[in-house]
Amino acid sequence: MDDAEFREFIGTRLDQVRRTAYLMCGDWHAADDAVSTAVLHVYQNWRRISRMQNVDAYLRRSVINAWLDERRRPWRRERTVAELPPRAGADAVAPVDDRLAVLKHLDQLPARRRAVIVLRFYCDLSVDETAQVLECTPGTVKSQTARALDTLRASMVDVTDLASKE
Repeated sequence: MDDAEFREFIGTRLDQVRRTAYLMCGDWHAADDAVSTAVLHVYQNWRRISRMQNVDAYLRRSVINAWLDERRRPWRRERTVAELPPRAGADAVAPVDDRLAVLKHLDQLPARRRAVIVLRFYCDLSVDETAQVLECTPGTVKSQTARALDTLRASMVDVTDLASKE
C-alpha cells in the first residue's frame, strides 16, 4: 500500500470533503465523524480504490454513507436546543444569521433530500452524477430536488410579511 499516495490524495481534498459533510450534517462534530469514518474506509481499501476511475466520487459517497448510517442510530434522534447569546449588533451578525437560518431550514429536510440539495447546489453535481452518488435514478434526484426546494421555499416565507400584505 502506498501511504504517501493516500496521504497526498486525502490532504488535497480534506477541506472540501469536510465542508460538504458539514452542509450535510449542519454540525462540525458530526461532519468530522463522518469524514473520519470515510477516510478510514478509503484507507483500508486504498489499493482497490486507487485504481478506480473517479476516486473523488468514491470518497464523497463514503462520507454520505457514513453520515446516513450515523443518522440511523437511535441516539442521534435526540435533539438539544441551545440558546444563542445576545446579539451584538444587527449589522455585524446579519450574514451569520442568514447562514444559520439556511442551515436551520436545511436541517428540517429529510436526510436524502438534504443530500440531494447539497450535492446539486453546493457540490455542483449534475442530476446524473448525484444519482450515481446516491445510487438512485435521475428521476428520483429530480423529484427529491423539487420536493426539497418546495419545502425550503415554503419554510423560508416570513408569515409576518404575508400577513402585512393582506
